[in-house]
Amino acid sequence: MSETIRSFIAFDLDNQQVLQRLGDVQNILAKTGADLSLVKPQNIHITLRFLGDITSGMVEKIDKEMQGIVFKPFDVEIKGVGAFPNVRYARVVWAGILQGAEELKTIFDQLEPRIRPLGFAPDSKGFSPHLTIARVRSGRNKQALVDCVNELAAYEFGKVYADCLRLKKSVLTPQGPIYSTLKETRASV
Repeated sequence: MSETIRSFIAFDLDNQQVLQRLGDVQNILAKTGADLSLVKPQNIHITLRFLGDITSGMVEKIDKEMQGIVFKPFDVEIKGVGAFPNVRYARVVWAGILQGAEELKTIFDQLEPRIRPLGFAPDSKGFSPHLTIARVRSGRNKQALVDCVNELAAYEFGKVYADCLRLKKSVLTPQGPIYSTLKETRASV
């Protein structure tokens, strides 16, 4: 029996100042008293594609397809706070992506047809570049959360440099997920 690996494809954040600002905003959100599960700052990343459970044999196949993606290094500007599906019925609180969104979409558009033959169905949600910073567990203190997200709508987090696309492993633990890199592909210079 083959072990399955919970996985996704993403860009990691390597800018400590941006991670600090994300943590600051999480603290502001937590002070609303809303029922939130905050993403640990070291786990915040830009997900390009959630893959779900894959076999260890799939890792090399996915890596081969990732190596075929062509992109140059680019800056990603992180700005604004919002929620999915919307601020009144928030399930996920996110930090937005301005500069770099087109580049991320282009990489996603290259990736999708490459992994489809490996058995991955189209992503039903489509691609919306963002960073998940919190998940909303219940409606507790909903209005305070709505007000807070609206106040942070133009918050500037800074920029990160995107030059390495990674296939990540996610191990779920009671303390939260632990991520590790399985494979990576670098931007062409």
